Amino acid sequence: MTKATRQNAILKLLEQGSPANQDALRKALAKLGFKVAQATLSRDVRELGLVKSSDGYQFAPGAPAALANEQVLPSAHRLVREFVLEVREAQNLLVIKTSVGSAQPVAASLDGESWPEVMGTIAGDDTILMVTQDNKSAHKLASRILESLA
Repeated sequence: MTKATRQNAILKLLEQGSPANQDALRKALAKLGFKVAQATLSRDVRELGLVKSSDGYQFAPGAPAALANEQVLPSAHRLVREFVLEVREAQNLLVIKTSVGSAQPVAASLDGESWPEVMGTIAGDDTILMVTQDNKSAHKLASRILESLA
């Protein structure tokens, strides 16, 4: 699993509650399938700008979770190239198949592109559904995403 995926998992854990210490954070990550060394976890905490308070790890003052997510999410082009397996058109819809566990970060990065054709995006574990205005927009969007795969 990539660094960005791991760091996004840390951010989601913080949104659910504040782990008391690095060991609690490491155990929570292990439950999600991330085997992380203490040095790596310390580096992630520092890079994400997290601070430890009496209540556990939290976002630094003035650094909302959404901003932290933007800081660690790689470009859409890179995530598409790395994780997208297939793009299928279904009229005004795109069904994008990804590696297991990769749909949400890929969808977030695609949403970050703010393409005018996209009306909405839904991501599961390994599938993304993108809704466009019409069939022509879906085809244009599919072509754009497939270019990143090449």
